[in-house]
Amino acid sequence: MTLATLKTQIARDFGTPAVVIDLDVVDRNIARVQALCDAAKVANRPHIKTHKVPTLAHMQIAAGARGITCQKLGEAEVMAAAGISDILVSYNLISAARSGRLTALRKTIDLTVCADNPVTLSAYAEAAAQAEADIGVAIECDTGRMRAGVETPGEALALARLIKETPGLTFRGLLYYPTETSWPATQKFHDEVLAGLRALGLDAALVSTGGSPNLVNVGKLAGASEHRAGTYIFNDRMQMAAGVARLEDCALSVFTTVVSRAGPERGILDAGSKTLTADSGGLDGYGLILEHPEARIKGFAEEHGFLDLAKCNARPSVGDIVRVVPNHVCVVVNMVDQLIAVRGHTVVDVYPVAARGKLV
Repeated sequence: MTLATLKTQIARDFGTPAVVIDLDVVDRNIARVQALCDAAKVANRPHIKTHKVPTLAHMQIAAGARGITCQKLGEAEVMAAAGISDILVSYNLISAARSGRLTALRKTIDLTVCADNPVTLSAYAEAAAQAEADIGVAIECDTGRMRAGVETPGEALALARLIKETPGLTFRGLLYYPTETSWPATQKFHDEVLAGLRALGLDAALVSTGGSPNLVNVGKLAGASEHRAGTYIFNDRMQMAAGVARLEDCALSVFTTVVSRAGPERGILDAGSKTLTADSGGLDGYGLILEHPEARIKGFAEEHGFLDLAKCNARPSVGDIVRVVPNHVCVVVNMVDQLIAVRGHTVVDVYPVAARGKLV
């Protein structure tokens, strides 16, 4: 089957916009990152927030991943229902704990959750009591990204002590998400925490680092036991800009139709902010059009992608189907119900995005 034939089939069988993944590229991406982790002697724990598809998570595990990472409990519920039991949830799950959902999931699997404050730990302790089973907790540490996480080794040790003293909680280890340049600072932080943990009689069996942009740094934290990366399975323009992916590593594209050419230097795609999202990722435009790389997706309405064709020598016509590599693939996947899987130019499967929209 040719690309032209594939585009015709996609339009006929699914309509556009349609989100399509190339499984040959997915396979290569999974194998590459597994090999990186194996070479660095750290376990691979892929983050499923990018793909949200149990079938793809099972593919990662079959390739050698230790387990998976989820960002919200709702994602973990979906993955546990699909038979995956080694799950780390890298988030303060206050609402999920208070609602009883953490209790319910703990009754089925021994997951690990994260915390960076005593309020979260209190909610976990209540959930553990209701589940009548201990809950394993990793302490999230911030070493420069300025997101979640304790900012000092002293704070980490205070939480470790609280976990040790709280019935129903078990200390599992430490979670890091360093910036691409803060690994030396992370090592200093980690070494200080380890010394304090030894004094408390605790051991950090889990030392988890994270991020697809940090794949170049896998194994550089002495004592790390695993790495969490998510975007690498598909990649996107942001990963290309970060220098950790090439265009040929981008497995996902949005097939979209040119529905208007009201002016010689402008056009409209049927993929707007409800498909490609308004996340610019700090890049120029909102996606790379493979057939017309000089074109610029300059803005959106909900169902309209506004094209600037001023720099194009060959310009698309109304009715043309083009493929767009998005800026930020994770948010695009969360906008759709299914991923159309191809090999070569042949549709081979359709994957429901089972964990999309899981906010709790």
